[in-house]
Amino acid sequence: MCDEEKLARWAREGISRRQFAALGGAAAVAACTPPGFGGDLPVPACRPSSGCGPAAPATIERAVRFATPDGTMDGFFVHPDSGPAPAVLFWPDIAGLREAKRAMARRLAARGHAVLVANPYYRDVAGERFADFADFAGNEGFAQVRPWRAKLDAAAIMRDAVAAIGWLDGQAAVDSTRGVGTQGYCMGGPFTVWTAAAVPARVRAAASFHGGGLVREGEPASPHNLLDRTRAAFLFAIAQDDDAEAPGHKRTLREAAAAAGRPAQVEVYAGDHGWTVPDSPAYAPAEAERAWEDLLALYRGALA
Repeated sequence: MCDEEKLARWAREGISRRQFAALGGAAAVAACTPPGFGGDLPVPACRPSSGCGPAAPATIERAVRFATPDGTMDGFFVHPDSGPAPAVLFWPDIAGLREAKRAMARRLAARGHAVLVANPYYRDVAGERFADFADFAGNEGFAQVRPWRAKLDAAAIMRDAVAAIGWLDGQAAVDSTRGVGTQGYCMGGPFTVWTAAAVPARVRAAASFHGGGLVREGEPASPHNLLDRTRAAFLFAIAQDDDAEAPGHKRTLREAAAAAGRPAQVEVYAGDHGWTVPDSPAYAPAEAERAWEDLLALYRGALA
């Protein structure tokens, strides 16, 4: 889970952005830089299947706003310029919409997806609030987002998902004859299940990366209790330290998926919480690439 005490210690010690990234083993030099990544951020290695490098397809991007039952959601939309593509609703982690997430979306768009990165905190603030995780850690990020997060229960996210997917289906860049994917990180992990349950006729794939709160005992709206309301295939990518804290959760997720008749890959990766996110102190490039390949495989199989 997101470790408030650890982030606070890093902030007190005055760790720089570059040092913050290096804490996660991210000092390895990448072979290519997705558009928009700054020099202080680690980047995924360029490989034939990665969607980066000079041969990567061109994409188009813009900031967007649209109505929801709770207000006006804003976000970042990027898609291939070659024609309509299957949509993906992308839920950020606790630090919200920022350049690391935009770069991750660009990489996915280069692989043929129309990606909306939602601002989960739109009820309170618009746009980017933290430049990266170092900014979040150094500027009392947890204290700032705590009241915003309190509003993001299952009902709120399901309303947001209906609005966001409705907006996506109205875009010329989206192939609405194909299924929708959704992916989420940290607090965004459970949002993917709630999204799949909110719009089962459209969502065909959902991927949670180091998601927190996937199993909430005694709560009817716990994500593991809602799998039978979905028609999606799932990837639950679990951090090794999260698994150490709650080793029974992976079994609960597998059993819930089996009972619901939903295909699900439930796997513990050799990375700590945040290992897939390039500006996270836990970023682990090799395991992040393995998770990326698993995500692409999920989408290839489910978004036909």
